[in-house]
This record gives sequence, structure tokens and C-alpha cells, in this order.
Amino acid sequence: MEASTNQHRPVLLNETIEALAIKADGFYLDGTFGRGGHSAKILEALSEKGRLIAFDQDPQAIKVAEEKFAGDSRFEIVQRNFEDLQDVVADHGMMKKVDGVLLDIGVSSPQLDDASRGFSFIKPGPLDMRMNPGVGQSAAEWLASVTEYDLTTVLMHFGEEKFARRIANAIVETRKETLIDDTVQLANIIEAAIPVKPKNKHPATKSFQAIRIHINRELEVLERALQSALNVLAIGGRLAVISFHSLEDRMVKRYFRNVSRGPQIPKDIPVLAKDLQQPYKLVGKAVKPGKQELLENPRSRSSVLRVIERVM
Repeated sequence: MEASTNQHRPVLLNETIEALAIKADGFYLDGTFGRGGHSAKILEALSEKGRLIAFDQDPQAIKVAEEKFAGDSRFEIVQRNFEDLQDVVADHGMMKKVDGVLLDIGVSSPQLDDASRGFSFIKPGPLDMRMNPGVGQSAAEWLASVTEYDLTTVLMHFGEEKFARRIANAIVETRKETLIDDTVQLANIIEAAIPVKPKNKHPATKSFQAIRIHINRELEVLERALQSALNVLAIGGRLAVISFHSLEDRMVKRYFRNVSRGPQIPKDIPVLAKDLQQPYKLVGKAVKPGKQELLENPRSRSSVLRVIERVM
């Protein structure tokens, strides 16, 4: 979902639309509306009978969707997390009738570039980091009470930060003296705690990623969303997932591999051929941005698209 700082550019747009193999009269889900780039392209491929339901937690995204596609009877926007997509599809009476699902994971460029959202370590702003500012704890509230051990664990697991213990200790020591409630303030604490600065990357990058993932339960949500998406697909329906960091991509890759190969049965146990048939198959290989997209949109550099299809 990430894009350039100048304007919102949906990542891997043409590749995603091609991977979804859109049917003109089909029924589709866009799990992360963002600013509507992917949704607009899907709608271009749909006939008057086609339908698209988009999801987003962000109130600003919901406002954009309502303005951008006002009057388009084919389109519906839902302010819910995409982990709830199965419930929404069931409410519409469309279980196992969905022709395609797109999950574009992570934080969008408008969220990154808006200092008031608290995702950026470049501009000062309130330390929030919630996709939906009206739900759950903010990052500042969590950092004010989290134990040093739990903070270290989050930084290690979700940020793969090798200086997690140093950073966690610095945060805990600092909060004894002052409230940590500003993004640049936190970034400076992290930078000062790291003895060896990474090349070509801000020292706070991994820690901000880790805290954001924890605050929004992103990996837990992704695991639920993957299963929900497969549950709603029609035969021939496809699930396309765009991820932006290694934790997400590993989860998607492992999940797709497991459901496409099915249960591993010992060689000495007799089974019928039909019992070995799997309901899902992988579609192509992982897709990454081409040179032109990387030039136009540097934030796309870590994106990966993976696709799976229900075949029975």
C-alpha cells in the first residue's frame, strides 16, 4: 500500500490486476482501500454487473472512498479491519462466490506522510501509530506502561532489531524522567541507544515498524485474514497479497505453500488419488517491482506480490 511521498501510487498496480484475472461480472474485495488506486483499477475492469467491496480502518480513507466513488452502485466501502472480511461476505450472502481478494498489507503513504498519525520518525507528531485512531492503545500509551522485557521482545520479534535490549532499556530509563509522546523524541532516544548506525536506513526504522505492528496486531490480523480470504473464494477465485517486509512475506509464503500442498501423508499409508487433490494452487512466482516503478516510487522497493487460486 506504500507509495511515493508526492502522491499516492498503488504498488505493483498492473501486476496485481493481471494476477487477479478480473471477470467483468465478478465480485471482488479490496482489503485495504488506502486512497483507492487498486480499487479504481478493479472497477475499470468491471461491468455494470460487477461488484467491489473495499475495507479500511482509517476514517480518512473512508472519507476519500465515499467522495471518490459516490454514486457508483458497484462499489461499497466498509470501515472494518480486513480480518473481518468473511463476516462481511457472509452478511452479503456471498460465501464462496468471491472471484478475487486483494490484501495490500502495511501502512499507506498518506499515513506515513501525515505527521499527526505518528507513523513517521522524520517529522514531529503525536506518538499514535494506530490505523484507526479511535480503537485501542496509542503507541505513547503502550510505551508508558510496557515492561522492559516485553518491549525487548516486540522489538526483536517484530522489528528484527539486534539492539533491542539497549533500545528498550533506553526507553524505560527515559520515561522515568519524562513522558515519551512525540515521534521525533522517540526516534532520538532509539538513535542514541544504537552503537552502530545502519547504512542507508534511519536507526529508528526497525523499532518504529515493530511498535506499529504490535499496536495494530498486524501479524495476528494477517493470519486471520489469509484464512478468511480463502474461505470466501469461488472456484477459480484468486487471493493476491502484497507485503512490505520480511515478516509478512514469510508468513504469506509459508501459508500459501502449506495450503497448496495439503496434508503430508507418510508414504506407507494407502490413500486414494482424490484424497491427495488440493483445493488451492500457487499462481506464478513472487512478483517484485520493476526498474521503472522503483525509480518512480522508491517506497515500493520492498514490496512482494504472491497469488493463490482456489481450484476445487
